[in-house]
Amino acid sequence: MNVREVNFDGLVGPTHNYSGLAHGNVASMSHEGLISNPKEGALQGLAKMKSLLDAGFVQGVLPPQQRPDLGALRALGFTGSAKQVLERAAREAPQILRAVCSASSMWTANAGTVTPSVDAPDGRVHFTPANLQSSFHRYLEPETTGRVLAAIFRDEARFAHHPALPATPAFSDEGAANHTRLCADHGEPGAHLFVYGRQAFGGEVEPKRYPARQTLEASQAIARQHGLSPAQTVFAQQHPDAIDAGVFHNDVIAVGNGPVLLYHEMAFLDEQKTLDELRKKMATPLIPVRVPIEAVSLDDAVASYLFNSQLLSKPDGSMTLVVPGECEENEDVWRTIQDLLLAGPNPINEVLVKDVKQSMRNGGGPACLRLRVALSAAERDALSGRVLLDDALYGELTAWVERHYRDRLAPEDLADPQLAEETLTALDELTRILGIGSVYPFQLG
Repeated sequence: MNVREVNFDGLVGPTHNYSGLAHGNVASMSHEGLISNPKEGALQGLAKMKSLLDAGFVQGVLPPQQRPDLGALRALGFTGSAKQVLERAAREAPQILRAVCSASSMWTANAGTVTPSVDAPDGRVHFTPANLQSSFHRYLEPETTGRVLAAIFRDEARFAHHPALPATPAFSDEGAANHTRLCADHGEPGAHLFVYGRQAFGGEVEPKRYPARQTLEASQAIARQHGLSPAQTVFAQQHPDAIDAGVFHNDVIAVGNGPVLLYHEMAFLDEQKTLDELRKKMATPLIPVRVPIEAVSLDDAVASYLFNSQLLSKPDGSMTLVVPGECEENEDVWRTIQDLLLAGPNPINEVLVKDVKQSMRNGGGPACLRLRVALSAAERDALSGRVLLDDALYGELTAWVERHYRDRLAPEDLADPQLAEETLTALDELTRILGIGSVYPFQLG
């Protein structure tokens, strides 16, 4: 089948800014109000994609969403021309304006949950967009996310698309950031680890400081949508102390790839039960790589985003860990990478350090920026549009960013109607470059 994992990275959008919208995301909250550089952010993301392409990995691209979302503002009672709507929102509800300008769709680990065809009973790749109901700025994303995924994965014989779960607290869903597939090889059957922060019905253990964004009920519903059986799934609760330390998603405290699960000892409320269930349901031996709290504290794990790294399989079975530059700057974390990961009895034998500071300051590391989709050669051939990165597309996207993006954006600039026009022009051109058709509302009115 020649199944390869494709990492679909989200392009950083033209309105990338630091508004501190994500409660419980320490980096986002601590950088609120700073001046961002959307051009640098987009180029950093593209440079990461290109380096992985050059290293032999298959790399995909997902477009940003149209921001500001004037439709959302009008639904909230702001009327008039685009200029009038933006000015009134800036005057009367600046936090709402910041929310509808968020470029948070770049973190495509939250775009949805994916089940590869080898695990699905109907032999198709299954997608469910995350409802992201726990925050207003991300709640605006699922409709467009669904259109983008349907436009790219269009072949109904090979791809199945499900609606986002009901946008209520009981079914709060944050996508693949709380889902890990473990297997011998990407083309072999896998076990699906769903990690949740709370139970909506009957749960007793919850974090006290920050909200738990994923519910057990949401994870169970997605497993049912995709046809996954109990023999294929493990549901584990995230440790509430980790959430209260700023671990808002499981991918900030654990990352899995193939048979390897790299995790912090505070990742799961019941660590041993989680490992035992995985061993029972995996078709290949689990390789757990445990980082003790004595080596890396929860605060350092959150500050460095060690676990929000990409873990990628190479043809010889070894693995590459793609970490943000902040890991190299933290003495304890860097020592752990050298002494525990690279020198340990596991397949990880290479570490690549990438500068994604513009994303990191908003709380998104290398793993946040990508949605993992395991695809056979036939499924890759069935993709619509021009979304698999090559040298030519990288060159065009880099030039596109250079033409359209600002290199300085303060929160007060979000009310500028010219920014909305610039974004519309940029995305109109991007849809032609990627060949994905009409996925945006576009009208400013």
